[in-house]
Amino acid sequence: MKDLEVEADDLAKAWMAARPSADWLVAYDVHRCCGGGAICSVTVRALSARDRRDDYARATLPGGMRLLVDGRAAKRMPASFGLTVRGRGPLKHLDLVLSGEQWGELLYS
Repeated sequence: MKDLEVEADDLAKAWMAARPSADWLVAYDVHRCCGGGAICSVTVRALSARDRRDDYARATLPGGMRLLVDGRAAKRMPASFGLTVRGRGPLKHLDLVLSGEQWGELLYS
């Protein structure tokens, strides 16, 4: 799998510093709905014990923090992307910074 470059903005760096984790993960899930269509979702979260590291591409932030990317998503993502914080209050979360075209490639290809 290819190595990816990721640039986290100040909000994302502060978010990750406040929630220590050895590694962070870009998780990619595909669910089938009752009509047979695929619903894809992408989340950025801390790595859990049940995640298998072999299934992920690696990305390193400039500060040395590691980010793992689901192999299915890594094939569709640009070689370089951003990381930021979105949402308010309890709904705040880490999110990818991608153009509309890049989101389309990731979720619908």
